[in-house]
Amino acid sequence: MLTIRDLVFLLDVDNTLLDNDRFAADLRVRLEQTFGAAESMRYWTIYADLRKQLGYADYLATLQAFRIGLDDDPDLLQMSAFLLDYPFAERLYPRALEAIAHLRRLGLPAVLSDGDVVFQPRKIQQSGIWDAVEGRVLIYLHKERMLAAMQQRLPARHYVMIDDKAQLLAAMKLALGDKLTTVFVRQGHYAVEAANTTVDPLPDRVIERIGDLCDHDLDWFSAHPQEHA
Repeated sequence: MLTIRDLVFLLDVDNTLLDNDRFAADLRVRLEQTFGAAESMRYWTIYADLRKQLGYADYLATLQAFRIGLDDDPDLLQMSAFLLDYPFAERLYPRALEAIAHLRRLGLPAVLSDGDVVFQPRKIQQSGIWDAVEGRVLIYLHKERMLAAMQQRLPARHYVMIDDKAQLLAAMKLALGDKLTTVFVRQGHYAVEAANTTVDPLPDRVIERIGDLCDHDLDWFSAHPQEHA
């Protein structure tokens, strides 16, 4: 049995706490309405190329590259406002903040996310997640490669990683072994893709929605996975 001071909950953000697929869909609509289908497609091509190059999503860097050929378009400047002022608090999944509050009664909740150092923090702040975890926010380029740094920042005897990416959970489990309990949240497009992908090791726990965390006590997170298979 783990005690409160022994346990740190690590929470992903995109498609785990908030619906990033909905944000991307809204951005796609805005781009098509403002610049047309062809230019919207160009934005997403740049986005995909940058994501492959950087290893994470960077919507602002994509917009910077997208401006080529549009420097005299007055609508371009409004796109930055659309991104920076987007109402991410309205994209939180139901009971997301309630789930964080519940975890706070069991251990220490923190954000462990991939992303850039401008847009990702702003998203976390505007959604209310930053305050919910009391500023314990770690953002890396590849969080599964930064587990030593994470442990230095958030020392604990045991960790729980909650994420919508089953392959990433598997990589972290291989690195930390029994020191980590993995919780797979079946939300968003990555979760759908995981259904057709071999994942090894499998997640220790699976939930359908982030709000389902509110229904589980300390035992569910700390007991041996086979006890809750």
